[in-house]
Amino acid sequence: MGSLATETRWMDATDQAALVRRGDASATELLEAAIERIESLNPALNAVVIRWFDEARDAAPHLPEGPFHGVPFLLKDLWAHYAGQPLTNGCQALKQTLPISPTDTTLVSRFRQAGLNIAGRTNSPEFGSLPTTEPIAWGATRNPWSLEHSPGGSSGGSAAAVASGMVPFAHASDGGGSIRIPASCCGLVGLKPSQGRITLGPFRDESNLGVELCVSRTVRDTAALLDAVHGPGVGDTVIAPPPLRPYVSELGADPGRLRIGVLDEHPLGDPLHDDCRDAVRSAAALLESLGHHVEHGFPAALANRDFSRRFSALWSTNMGVAVQRIESQLGRVTNDDDIEAVNRAQVEFAQSVSGVDYALALAANVEFRRAVQQWWANGWDVLLTPTLAEPPTLIGTFVNDPAAPMTPMVRAGAFVPFTPAFNSSGQPAISLPIHWNSAGLPIGVQLVAAYGCEDVLLRVAAQVEYAHPWADRRPPD
Repeated sequence: MGSLATETRWMDATDQAALVRRGDASATELLEAAIERIESLNPALNAVVIRWFDEARDAAPHLPEGPFHGVPFLLKDLWAHYAGQPLTNGCQALKQTLPISPTDTTLVSRFRQAGLNIAGRTNSPEFGSLPTTEPIAWGATRNPWSLEHSPGGSSGGSAAAVASGMVPFAHASDGGGSIRIPASCCGLVGLKPSQGRITLGPFRDESNLGVELCVSRTVRDTAALLDAVHGPGVGDTVIAPPPLRPYVSELGADPGRLRIGVLDEHPLGDPLHDDCRDAVRSAAALLESLGHHVEHGFPAALANRDFSRRFSALWSTNMGVAVQRIESQLGRVTNDDDIEAVNRAQVEFAQSVSGVDYALALAANVEFRRAVQQWWANGWDVLLTPTLAEPPTLIGTFVNDPAAPMTPMVRAGAFVPFTPAFNSSGQPAISLPIHWNSAGLPIGVQLVAAYGCEDVLLRVAAQVEYAHPWADRRPPD
């Protein structure tokens, strides 16, 4: 790679934007450096599946003067409409037709207003349904730390692109852990914002499970991007309380002595890998050394085995809605060649769910949300858990099997027991990369705050990053 591509490879977005503001590099030069890295690194990783290099070159001299003016950026290939460009949602049928989006989503428009230069799309599992990134449509994305392993999902393409140094941060979304899972697998920072913190307009509903932001290498990039894009859009029905000050002001601010509960076991008594237990115990010791009150404790509702059944009812219904939207785009009914077996099975399950069944699932979810959030109302500040129950999985772990189509979802439940609860509760949660196992694979830990309290998470995350820096940990070339 050329000198600028090498020099800026491990710079975060905040530093890259500063280069442009000082006149030390132009937006065009930063883009060409990112393109060079993508062309060099992507053949081994398959992180970037759609490229808009020429469009980004044309845009570079005319980008808005936002906080990230000139910084190269990538969009996840999942529901992130970008006017005039295709979106496939990891689906073979859409890859074949490449339908063009007529408008930006509100968040994509805010990314552009922030000065980001969008250069392509990153790989996603079909409809974001699995915690790995191996869609039939685009093939498997590989983990920069070990090419035999998955980067996680569903934002696995974005995570692999950032972890390998293609771009400093990238768009990600999270309906059951899909920001936090790949952040853990790839050694990145992954903040799932509060429900209603960032609008999903104009097409999707903030009252559902999904939220969007990014995966990044530094807490400050995550905070600064959140500052740039948070806030309601037209027609939002769930609106998180506004922050008292910019999120970047929380970096370096004293978090005080927090009461932190530690969950270092599977809440249902199922297996938890020693690497993940070691990571959370190491994080607990670090937080205690920073002056926080740390003790074993967690919301009792997390030990309710009925939660996974309730979550599955909502998840499968969302899949049914997704396929209905795809059929509307295609102008025809989909068949088994169009939709992967695991997702087809969920659609069929959703079709067996009555309106009353769905209403009952929503009501149960409300009850669960209130029970989980009560723990924070009772005087706790932060919950510390493993992000995942296992280290990154091997490529092929979640393979589709038409004879047993739900096998990947069952396997996913064992892999990700700690993240979906906080999509249901709507709370902010962040995965931090403070541990690597003996095989050199990243193992993340999750911090969860009360609803609307991203400020608390960012304060403590920045404190952890300063005390236990990870910026120099880089995957092998």
